[in-house]
Amino acid sequence: MNHTKLRLLAATLAFCLPLTACSAPAQGSSSGTTGSYTAGTYSATVTGMHEMTVQVTFSDNEMTDIQIDHSETPGIGEPATQSIPAQILECQGLGVDIVGGATLTSNAILQGVADCVEQAGGDVEALKAVSPEVEQAEDQTIEVDVAVIGAGGAGMAAAVSANQAGSSVLVVEKSSQMGGNTILSGGAFNAVEDGSEMAASTGDSTDLHYEQTFNGGDQQAKPELVRILADNAWSAVEWLQSLGMEFEETPVTVAGGLWQRGQKPVEPEGTGFFTAYQRYMDEHEDLQVMFNTTAKELILEDGVVTGVICEGKSGNTVTVKAKNGVVLATGGFAANREMVNEALSQTDKWPELTDVVKTTNTSSITGDGIQMAEAVGANLIQMYNIQLLPLGDPETGSLSGNIGHGPVSYIFVNKDGNRFTDEGGRRDDMTLALFDQTDSTMFMIMDSDTYPNGDELNNFGEHIDDLVAAGRAYKADTIEELAAQIGVSAENLAATVAEYNRHCTGGDLEGQADEFGRTLFTDVNGINNGINNGPFYAAERVPTVHHTMGGVEINTEAQVLDAEGNTIPGLFAAGEVTGGIHGTNRLGGNALTDTIVFGRIAGENAAAGLK
Repeated sequence: MNHTKLRLLAATLAFCLPLTACSAPAQGSSSGTTGSYTAGTYSATVTGMHEMTVQVTFSDNEMTDIQIDHSETPGIGEPATQSIPAQILECQGLGVDIVGGATLTSNAILQGVADCVEQAGGDVEALKAVSPEVEQAEDQTIEVDVAVIGAGGAGMAAAVSANQAGSSVLVVEKSSQMGGNTILSGGAFNAVEDGSEMAASTGDSTDLHYEQTFNGGDQQAKPELVRILADNAWSAVEWLQSLGMEFEETPVTVAGGLWQRGQKPVEPEGTGFFTAYQRYMDEHEDLQVMFNTTAKELILEDGVVTGVICEGKSGNTVTVKAKNGVVLATGGFAANREMVNEALSQTDKWPELTDVVKTTNTSSITGDGIQMAEAVGANLIQMYNIQLLPLGDPETGSLSGNIGHGPVSYIFVNKDGNRFTDEGGRRDDMTLALFDQTDSTMFMIMDSDTYPNGDELNNFGEHIDDLVAAGRAYKADTIEELAAQIGVSAENLAATVAEYNRHCTGGDLEGQADEFGRTLFTDVNGINNGINNGPFYAAERVPTVHHTMGGVEINTEAQVLDAEGNTIPGLFAAGEVTGGIHGTNRLGGNALTDTIVFGRIAGENAAAGLK
């Protein structure tokens, strides 16, 4: 068994990918074997998080090159576009593992290569039997001051904060890259600088943020945790800026955020957070991340959590001993349908979810940390509080393809071309209303104000013209033409848009409030001319499981509590693995605030050895 101090770990620890070899050669005839092709170059268009083109070049008996034209998310899908083709070419087989946390991208690549193999006359099923062999790594024990489980938004905030407090830190992550759900998000998070000119112009304050968060979750959250969230949000912005992260000057309204306090990073999606964290790690060798390493069990000694036992990719045991504390930051359980259904059985809020209802979450968010914490006596609270969004991609459930930058710019219509909800309201209200529509399907409708040229990006790094070309969004010069494209009544859609425009230009015209109670008609600058400047855009959206608000109970110091309300010494938690911060409904933009605020608290207190 190797026994290694953190400062002596090789630089390659951050990648921790075991060496591979082929399980079988890719050769023979196309009859039940793998390596006979019609030479040439073939291509296939597939969809991961985004649409991509896979191009494979074949000789008579092997694949010689794989090229992928893609716009997958840096740090999540993008690594899969590099590692999977390399493994396929090395082994001349399709039996390669998906990249953890990048299931959609991985499966799309494999599907695209398989399509090309079929075009070239190869035997796809035989190729699937050829897979890399993972070289067995040795068991090892690593000693650090602080161990962090999970390299998502909360985990990396905790890791950097603990390191800034003087601790050596090791982060263990079961997937092959940083990011978790944070990197898949739109990136904006709620924060208000009390007393600032911007706060005054929008009528915002930390007290209002607190009230909207607490009341928006039907007052089920622990008020002291909500207070911590609101009061420390702006210092989280300043902390990220100190790490080199940049934000847009003007705050935005996030779907379901209820106010224009979303601080929007300059980099798309959640990539800016991890650019900043990686920059910090590059300058601090005593903060390392070990990927492809799955935490299995917390080490409990005399009632104190002192480390974590993990499993490496090859099945080897990695024991991490933490001198000062362990931070649990493994995310929620939205990608674990069994846990979701069990939680939903405790409430009648949502209709029964079938497999048709997918999730926005990365595939690695399966509730592991919640189960590990429960095994050492942690109390779980409000597990039944689950959030669904009305903004899922019809095929994948992801937020990819969402053309809206903020609710001030769009409306929702059903298959009849009629509005059915307050687009600026609570997320649960919007989604419940969507379930009542035909096929639980809606279309987001907007004009060209957000996309004046057609080459602009949505919040997820996708060009609007590319989405239109791929059939994932629709574009037309008139509302009537748009209605024809999406298959709704042109008369209804035109009347719906006209009624909405009345309120944009005149507010509650002659005392007539919006039919669905919408009050959000203008942006922070008081501007919204309605939906009247062609070309017009639409995108189809469906319900999707987005956030699990229940989880491990913590106190204001991010210490994990047991059923009697006592702390479990040495164990801290932050992010979606925790419960009691959001109540029944999470405000849009509060999740990332949660990860940074409580991640920092957990990291600092773990470094201090708080018991």
